[in-house]
This record gives sequence, C-alpha cells and structure tokens, in this order.
Amino acid sequence: MSVFHMIVVLFRSLVRTQADLAAENLALRQQLAVLNHSAKRPKLRKRDGIFWVWLSRLWPNWRNVLLIVQPDTVVGWHKQGFKLYWRWKSRHNTVGRPKIEAEIRKLIRRMSLENPTWGVPRIQSELALLGHIVSETTVNKYRVTHRKPPSQTWRTFLDNHLIDIVAIDFFTVPTATFRVLFAFVVLKHDRRKVVHFNVTEHPTAQWTAQQIVEAFPYDTSPRFLIRDRDGIFGSDFQQRVMNMGIEEVVTAPRSPWQNPYAERIIGSIRRECLDHVIVLNEKHLKRILSSYFDYYHEARTHLSLDRNAPVAREVEPPHRGEVISIPQVGGLHHLYRRAA
Repeated sequence: MSVFHMIVVLFRSLVRTQADLAAENLALRQQLAVLNHSAKRPKLRKRDGIFWVWLSRLWPNWRNVLLIVQPDTVVGWHKQGFKLYWRWKSRHNTVGRPKIEAEIRKLIRRMSLENPTWGVPRIQSELALLGHIVSETTVNKYRVTHRKPPSQTWRTFLDNHLIDIVAIDFFTVPTATFRVLFAFVVLKHDRRKVVHFNVTEHPTAQWTAQQIVEAFPYDTSPRFLIRDRDGIFGSDFQQRVMNMGIEEVVTAPRSPWQNPYAERIIGSIRRECLDHVIVLNEKHLKRILSSYFDYYHEARTHLSLDRNAPVAREVEPPHRGEVISIPQVGGLHHLYRRAA
C-alpha cells in the first residue's frame, strides 16, 4: 500500500463518526462469522437475513460494506418480512375466499341436471330468489356441463303428454291344458288406468283394431298410442287407428323399455296375480283379470301417483273407527278401510 493511500485511509477514518465505525465493524464481524461457519460456499441462515434487514433500517451506508450478498438480496428479504408481518397482522381462521356451502353446491348441480337448457345467469337468478347470493364464476364452477346439445329426457316427454298417451301390449298366459291365451291391455298413462282388456286364443289385426274402437268410443280417442313392432299390428289395425285420429308411436326393435308403463303393468299382473293361479280357460282368465283390475284401480297404491290408487282413495283419519281388511282378488290381496 502506498503512502498516499495510507494517508487517505487515515483521513477517512478520522472524518467518519464513531457511530459509522462501530456499524461498519459490526457488519464486517458478522460477515466473517458467516464465512467461518460456512463450508465451500457461504450459507446464510434466517437470522443472518434478519440481521441485515434490521441493519439496513438503522444504518444508511449498509450497502458499502456488503461482501457476500447483493443489496437486492437484502431488499428481497425485507419484502418477504413485510409480507409475513402483514399476513400475521391480518390473519383469519381461514385463508382465502370463504368456502361455498355444500348445500349450495348440490343445489347448483341439481338445477343444471334437471334443467339442461339453463345457463349460468338463469341458475344464478334462481339461487338469488332462494336467498343464495353467489357469483357467476361460482355457478359456472359447480354446475354440470352437457357435452351434447340439451335435450329433454323420455321422462320429461312422457310427463308433458301423459293425458294424451295410451299404451297397448299383448302378453301370453298358459292354461291348465297347455293352451296359450293372448291377453290384450290398453293403459292410459296419466293415472295408470287400464281402460280396456280382452282375451283371445287367435288374435288378428282386425280383432286388435276392434279392441281400440271399444276402448275409445265416440270422441274419447287419445292423441298418441305407443306400441311395439309385433306383426299383429298390421295394415287393418293401422288404418283403423289413423281413422280415429290417433298417432302411433312405434318403439325401436327389441326395446321394451320404450314402452315402460305397459311392461310394468304386465309384470305386476304376473307377479301379483297370474303366478299364483292356474288358468282353466278363456272365460276363467277374463274373470281373474277383471277381479285383479278392480283391485288395481281402486285399492292398489302406486308410488308414481303419490302413493295413491288410480281411482284416488280418501285419507281416513283414526277417529273414523277401527281398521278392517277386505279380501281382494280371491284373497291374494286385501284392502284396508276404517269401519264407520
């Protein structure tokens, strides 16, 4: 070191205040301590960062003595400390936005499933009318999206046209002598009521067409008639139905589920009646079915009819008397009423 340089250093040391010297000495000692407890590369611990953040706030010339870190690093530590401080100061029990209640999430999914044509604003409006104020973003997040263009379900279509729809179908019944009888039923969808039935051993298109005429005399014809693709519904049948102003709805091949109500009542007839008797002949089968349909219309409850019968039964409160049972269908079933 030259003499001139030594004089400059000495002059600077005399000019600087005692506080500056003490701060510089402290900063240099701290960095030496870091170098001592580090291996190949100096590693700063959390308390080292806290020290430099504290020192930068107390000593204006802290940048001049930095050797192992950059000033921007210390500034970054200060910003992190500021974030931690305000997070602690404004802490809450839960972090982030308040959670959407499970009831609202389920309601959004339910609305989007039951109403495939509804968009986000419509669902949001319905929720507001129910007292749930949510954003469009929330509705869009939890609603069920439909990949294909929205279409009404078969159930919706049937519910909208129940009063104008009838279903027809045949089912076979073996007799005690192994003859096969064909039973024909005509069912109205709105109240699940069998408006007509008949039995024959040799069904034809003309015979089937006549059953439709007997089922709907005068101007009582329905608008739609659901049937399968059985060959018995030939040209004579189709012509008679068309003349009555009835539109046929033919199900797809091998798709009994497209005529569900007719299939369901035939299953009920078998399970609740025919599986428990031996049919002797055509006359006997008509008598059995007539007895069963009386029970079916006036006594048997249906879940789809609000747990009531096709011919609605009156609710009988306990004060009307004791409960008595009335045998139905030869004792296979019973009707329960209160004795006046």
